[in-house]
Amino acid sequence: MTEELERLRGAQVLVAGAGISGRATIRPLLDLGARVTVTDRNPDALAHCAELGADTVELDNLLDGPGSLRGYALVVTSPGFPPDAPLLSRAAGAAVPIWGDIELSWRVDQAELYGLPRRWLVVTGTNGKTTTTMMLQAILESAGISSAACGNIGLPVLDALRRDGPRADVLAVELSSFQLHWAPSVRPAAGVILNIAEDHLDWHGGIENYIDAKLGALTGAVGVLGLDDPIAGGLRERSRAVLTVGFTLGYPDAGQLGISGDVLVDRAFADSAVLAAVADVTPAGPAGLSDALAAAALARAIDVPEAAVHDGLRRHQVGPHRAAPVGTVDGVDYIDDSKATNPHAARSSLLARDAVVWIAGGMLKGARVDDLVADVAPRLTGAVLLGRDAGQIADALARHAPGIPVVLVDTRDDGTMTGQESGPTPEFRRVSAPGADGPDAMRIAVREAAALASPGHAVVLAPAAASLDMFADYAQRGRSFATAVDALRGGGTLR
Repeated sequence: MTEELERLRGAQVLVAGAGISGRATIRPLLDLGARVTVTDRNPDALAHCAELGADTVELDNLLDGPGSLRGYALVVTSPGFPPDAPLLSRAAGAAVPIWGDIELSWRVDQAELYGLPRRWLVVTGTNGKTTTTMMLQAILESAGISSAACGNIGLPVLDALRRDGPRADVLAVELSSFQLHWAPSVRPAAGVILNIAEDHLDWHGGIENYIDAKLGALTGAVGVLGLDDPIAGGLRERSRAVLTVGFTLGYPDAGQLGISGDVLVDRAFADSAVLAAVADVTPAGPAGLSDALAAAALARAIDVPEAAVHDGLRRHQVGPHRAAPVGTVDGVDYIDDSKATNPHAARSSLLARDAVVWIAGGMLKGARVDDLVADVAPRLTGAVLLGRDAGQIADALARHAPGIPVVLVDTRDDGTMTGQESGPTPEFRRVSAPGADGPDAMRIAVREAAALASPGHAVVLAPAAASLDMFADYAQRGRSFATAVDALRGGGTLR
């Protein structure tokens, strides 16, 4: 047991956040002998934590109390708390150490609280993290390696360490920039930065802080960079990995993985070893191939054979809400890419079709959409916008795609939509739906998109923004889209 963890025996530890990540910390902290208190504003979530053996305190009550952090030896924060959150600012001011749940996970694993340390393969980037992690998991399974996909993908790392059944010897760990920010000790067997684009700038306070957080993946034995990405591809000199390699959609140089003709090849860990056929990779297209190369690089970094990479990529199936077809009505394809929660992610699915009616909008989180709109404008035949920052996207469309029809679904009854307040072009139209919730607004958006589309076109939900202004999460947004498409059945033929 390390000295830092030994000091937690009998000490008071405050867990910030009673969600999935926060709850996962309770049992390990209790196993370390700590006295655990969880704070949150959600009384139901706090009640669940109490059932797990933790004390609880409502967050506002904690912050209102004088000397509220007196006596705590450590704060373990959930990733949703930014560094300038009042609780964490107060902890820093009181010199109370702050760990994220991933930092705790790493320290617990290295201290062998639940057996010998695992090998961590870390996946981060603005887009493609979940697909890459699931591809990596499929490859590891094909290699016969006991493994678990965990982290930001849904299963907390601490739960993966403690899980019943066969032990996971390798962890395929998807990590967000939030999680990496609070996990400075992590040293993975291999880690990849897929790409970097503007995202979560409100949380990090700027793009440089965001990049610094992502670089936490390149601190172990092998670092992997997406070389085709203008920012990620330029980070080699900032990598702290012992060995740094890259991947590209072109023919790879030595020290890279890439594509030769119709196959994926490895020139980083072998001499042009063939890993898989391009046709075997799903999702098809540049984004899917990049994710496959990244997953292959991580697997090859721990000596997974070529055959297992090939078999794993053939077995992998695309996840829901990631450019997933949901139906065809009257010759128009409907595509759910609700997971495209920032402009960089939306770009791939919009450019994958020749003629697109785009459904977009939500919370931009400080990201700019002008570059995206300029890139995809030649493919757009119309756009339907909804959500808090829909007006900002309308402004960008007016600048870069002024000739296309734009419909804005306005649900405001309190003036919370930002951006365009009047029609920027004759093609602009506002549909008023005051007080409509997310699913109702999506039904209106899909109906309007269907009216703009012609046979051979695609209606693509690629919001380029987060969902939490109108939906519980991107999954509910995607399900609402699919439900709305299904409702078109009465006016067309869904297959």
